[in-house]
Amino acid sequence: MISPAVAHALIASIVGISIVLMLIRPRNIPEVYWIGAGVFLLLILRLMPLPLAGRAVAKALDVCLFLIGMMLLSELAREHGVFDWLSSVAVRSANGSCSRLFALVYAVGTIVTMLMSNDATAVVLTPAILTAVRKSKVEPLPYLFVCAFIANAASFLLPISNPANLVVFDGQMPPLGRWLMSFGVPSLLSIATTFIVLRWLFRKDLRASIECDMEPQPLRSDGKLVLAGLAGMIVVLLTASSLGKALGLPTCLAALVITALVSIKARCNPLSLASEISWGTLALVAGLFVMVDAMESIGAMQYTREWLAWAETLGPITGTFVTGFAVGVANNLVNNLPLGLIAGSTVQAAHAKGLIVDAVLIGVDLGPNLSITGSLATILWLIALRKEKLDVSFWDFLKVGVVAMPIALLASLGGTILMHLCFRIS
Repeated sequence: MISPAVAHALIASIVGISIVLMLIRPRNIPEVYWIGAGVFLLLILRLMPLPLAGRAVAKALDVCLFLIGMMLLSELAREHGVFDWLSSVAVRSANGSCSRLFALVYAVGTIVTMLMSNDATAVVLTPAILTAVRKSKVEPLPYLFVCAFIANAASFLLPISNPANLVVFDGQMPPLGRWLMSFGVPSLLSIATTFIVLRWLFRKDLRASIECDMEPQPLRSDGKLVLAGLAGMIVVLLTASSLGKALGLPTCLAALVITALVSIKARCNPLSLASEISWGTLALVAGLFVMVDAMESIGAMQYTREWLAWAETLGPITGTFVTGFAVGVANNLVNNLPLGLIAGSTVQAAHAKGLIVDAVLIGVDLGPNLSITGSLATILWLIALRKEKLDVSFWDFLKVGVVAMPIALLASLGGTILMHLCFRIS
């Protein structure tokens, strides 16, 4: 019989090692296998009861349904040329100016992140932008960095802009009006400051001009139907958000309806889209939920609750900045998905509210712009680049992130403090 102290040490070791291996991906083995192996060890060694693991997976259901819906819609948009059309419109509207193209790509990335989540920007928009800029014969890296950074910088403009938002609030999502009051101005400040910093960092590349015209990429009727379906889904999700309802099931159902309508019109088999859904990512999410619950079962969250209580004693302004920056940097050590789970559990267990909770959410969403290990979206962006034979190293990303992230985070946290002072948001 294993003593409680040994069991606790084993659980902490298995969870910690699994997350480290997930981040460094030895031999390029996908992240889900390392997390899955950790969950298997927890269960086979009887360090975690099966019913507890089942409840953890059940808690992951809303996030998984949300991801399925967004993945399905993103693939539908890709297949019917929506992203190719968006990128071609950006290039043609630039009128030969790299600087104008940079701003247009940033605007497109903001809209896609806001309405289709940061994963769509990282996974689907990035290859479309790369194809467009290659045809234009310009240096692609500034525009690719735009896709990575706006995927995080705009990811708290709406509740649906980042799966991590669902994780942090875990069934207690604020109504849309409260969300916009708390995060609208901070998100706009994040978007604006990130743009200014990136524009300055890549100023030399953006002095060039586009010498090659790009052929227009018309949007077919099927693509227009996808866009109309997306607009309908946004209305459904914003309505659910305004009522304070969970977003996973409405997202999944709306995506299934849109897929059925488009498939009927296009006379194609919708089942082929199922193979494009990243089921491994869903398993990864469920596995992380299990691991966080395992850590909570041994009392590990007591330390994070104590830290949060200490941060609150620093006062509203100092506590907000300390919390936001601590969470923002911590993302890059463990990735924002497990950190979001830990933060969400901590906030709910501590019954925290107000500024400190807003600082946690902003840190979870914006902090990953520091390094390539910060968020799942950034890792997916990196994988998308590698498929196109492009390599961005840890240091290449860090040289940009170490400037862009702190400035944007400082502005966003300042914005949320200002909103709370002006409107007394509870």
